[in-house]
Amino acid sequence: MENTHYAPRWKTLLAFGIIYFVWGATFFAIRVGVREVPPLLFCAMRFVAAGLLVYLWAIAQKEKPPSMRQWLSAFLLAFLIFVVDYGFLFWAEQRVPSGIAAMIMATIPAFMALSEIIILRTQRLTPRLSVALLAGIAGVAVLVSHSIDLGKLGKLGGAPIDTAGAAGLIIGAISWSIASALARKLPLPSSKVMSSGAQMLAGGVMLLAVSAARGEWRGFDLRAVSGTAWIALVYLVFAGSIAGFTAYVWLLHRESPTKVGTYAYVNPVVAVIIGYFLGGEPLGARTLLGGIFVLASVVTITSMRTRTPAVAEDAE
Repeated sequence: MENTHYAPRWKTLLAFGIIYFVWGATFFAIRVGVREVPPLLFCAMRFVAAGLLVYLWAIAQKEKPPSMRQWLSAFLLAFLIFVVDYGFLFWAEQRVPSGIAAMIMATIPAFMALSEIIILRTQRLTPRLSVALLAGIAGVAVLVSHSIDLGKLGKLGGAPIDTAGAAGLIIGAISWSIASALARKLPLPSSKVMSSGAQMLAGGVMLLAVSAARGEWRGFDLRAVSGTAWIALVYLVFAGSIAGFTAYVWLLHRESPTKVGTYAYVNPVVAVIIGYFLGGEPLGARTLLGGIFVLASVVTITSMRTRTPAVAEDAE
């Protein structure tokens, strides 16, 4: 994609800073919030608020509301993205450090490549892609392993990552990849802002229902939530969802999709650093080794992609 609109360099750098660092910090904000608020309820609060604000802003800009068919598509995608993917992410961060969660979620490009091969048939399994996929799988295996014997170099020990939490994150990544493939075939509003707002709002409403069905509301006292958790929620709504989405869409119209897609392998690094310094999360040799495998996989796959996922703007 060529730069069809000139923009001051500082605006471009600011937009990249937002999708790199603001999105990277959302994983730690989630970790802070789910310590006090039930995970699906906290997730619902984020996307109901963000979705409603974005949707109303789109209406104020005279964007055409979704048709009935488009709303059905939005609800299907919202279920896969927000209920399954984000639902598992928020739930898993009660069990898994935020930096590790970001690393495992970084496998999304690998599953998206598989979705293109299996569902869209727009990609073929080349030797380079095969190696990249195996590297991603190896990275996750390293992260969840109990101990790795490196022969004369010794063993990489440390507390293993919670298996259930890791499995939930993988399910979420797979669900996201399926949604990305389906979004290219389903009828959606032509306006990215309206489409994103509708999907976030639909996802937030469904998350509220699932949260209630799981009994998360019983015994939960909203007044007992600390100011820190509220700050985390405000950050997720305004910085993570609204500012991040705006910066991402703005960049897509001015930079190549491959360059914009570099956020996929910067976010985990940012998340690990923030989790280590602000959250006291462990950062051992095994975490570094697993992260190197995952990031190598993401960099390789992202550099091979020629098109930007249709729902990528909802990613954070």
